[in-house]
Amino acid sequence: MTTTLPLAGKSAFVTGASAGIGEAAAEALAAQGANVALVARREAELESIADRIEAETDQTALVLPTDVSDPDAVADAVNETVDAFGKRDVLVNNAGIATGSDVTVETMPLEQYRTVMSVNVDGVFLVTQAAIPHLRETSGIAIFVGSFAGQFPRPGAPIYAATKWWTRGFAHSLAGALGPDEIGVTVINPSEVRTEFGKEFRDQTSEDRYEPNEVTEPDAIGDAIAFAAQQEPPNVVSELDLYRRDKFAGL
Repeated sequence: MTTTLPLAGKSAFVTGASAGIGEAAAEALAAQGANVALVARREAELESIADRIEAETDQTALVLPTDVSDPDAVADAVNETVDAFGKRDVLVNNAGIATGSDVTVETMPLEQYRTVMSVNVDGVFLVTQAAIPHLRETSGIAIFVGSFAGQFPRPGAPIYAATKWWTRGFAHSLAGALGPDEIGVTVINPSEVRTEFGKEFRDQTSEDRYEPNEVTEPDAIGDAIAFAAQQEPPNVVSELDLYRRDKFAGL
């Protein structure tokens, strides 16, 4: 008896796919039958992940080294995905970077502020803008990786938190605009995840700070993304919070 995978015949475009949540999302989507476009700046890491996905599944993994803050690069990556797969069913807006843990609003270098905003805000906008026409053709789904920091005040990281509040507000407002076109919009909010998050401007990444299974592992977020991607019209997962169980202890 042959079992058809839930995402068989579909294609997904995953940003920030060179590690962490993006890598896990691409693997989970491919395991459910989707061909995947891997989008990030680090080509060598993308190649390694693509090789593993293709060795472990029957799906194609397309490597697209891309800076999501570059409009022309984003447009090229979107077009190359559609040329390769014929369509776009799933967008995963995951690319993001953290601000330094030792800076305040008063002390933050302008260059760091602009870098974080260009990826976390501009990148999400540019990728979504380019993807909408293709998602409209397939009644597809746009999935946004938000954060606990986009729901509750984070005094220690106000700029990063603001980018995630923006992402969440943008996504939910977009849902209202695109719902009549049968485009689904999902926001997934993790709390702490053990990844290399923070490598740009921090001395320690989340991998350095936490032991395995001390906080959420990327695979759990990847599975949540794959679940959201499987929803068919007229239904959609509007928002999914995936926190560790002790997140609110002591508050």
